[in-house]
Amino acid sequence: MAEFANIEGVQKIPLVRRADDRGYVTEIMRADDKFYQKFGQVYIATCYKGVVKAWHMHKIQTDYFYVPFGTTKIGLYDDRPNSKTKGKYQMVILGEKGGESLLIIPPQVWHGQMAISDFSGVINVPTEPYNRETPDEYRKGVEELDDIWTVKNR
Repeated sequence: MAEFANIEGVQKIPLVRRADDRGYVTEIMRADDKFYQKFGQVYIATCYKGVVKAWHMHKIQTDYFYVPFGTTKIGLYDDRPNSKTKGKYQMVILGEKGGESLLIIPPQVWHGQMAISDFSGVINVPTEPYNRETPDEYRKGVEELDDIWTVKNR
């Protein structure tokens, strides 16, 4: 059974939404933020309700996730041999129902996403550009780790 904890190195940074009668603006990340490392690329990954996109991890890359629309459950699993939270899972809700936040996922932490609204999107600003010849991406099937995706009554 999955054991949950705040995974070492994972950070949820609260963001500020500045709104008026015209709309809103949210600064996701700036080059002068304390946590900023470097720019690799920017992309958006969308997901339909109930679809699980998991599991993958990167050995080099840090991911910076922001959900601009919808609500997404981010699942995390720490498999790093020298981590204080090795073997632990973490769930983070981002987006409309989870608050304005930026989620920082360090290298070697397995992660995935599942839309819990009808449709959601994750903007990622990773530290590395995707390399098609030698991708820094390692995959496991959704069934290879504990099922943290199924909503259970508590």
